[in-house]
Amino acid sequence: MVPMKAAILYNSLTGNTRKAGELIAANLQQEGWGITGVSAVRKPEMASLQEADMVIVGTWVHGLFVVGQMPFGVGGIEHLPALRGKLSASYCTFALNPGKSLDRLETSLKLLGTEVIGGLALHRSKLPQHAEEFAARLVANVPVLR
Repeated sequence: MVPMKAAILYNSLTGNTRKAGELIAANLQQEGWGITGVSAVRKPEMASLQEADMVIVGTWVHGLFVVGQMPFGVGGIEHLPALRGKLSASYCTFALNPGKSLDRLETSLKLLGTEVIGGLALHRSKLPQHAEEFAARLVANVPVLR
């Protein structure tokens, strides 16, 4: 059996979303997954994306406290190269309320041609716990490549 390989892309303002991506990568590696790269959406590592079976995309939520929440940088995500044939998952980091940010991220990932298998909103004060939960869900729901 061949382990799953994932590339992680993030949009980060204060470093929380980058940190979440690194924590997710570490948790997946502990489960035997390969991580082809962790990079910013604005400077994606193209070789990492090509090598990956799955692309995990994360961003932070912006908006007015509890209304108008949106995932930051969706335009940049939608301008990534086509990722047809790859699995994808998304995460967003938030302080108060993620709103429908995960739904918007899912739409963006589908536009790139990926098969979206899920996502999780990670509260910025609980990044280690939520990153571990996100990774555990991925491991439980993604078949091992043969």
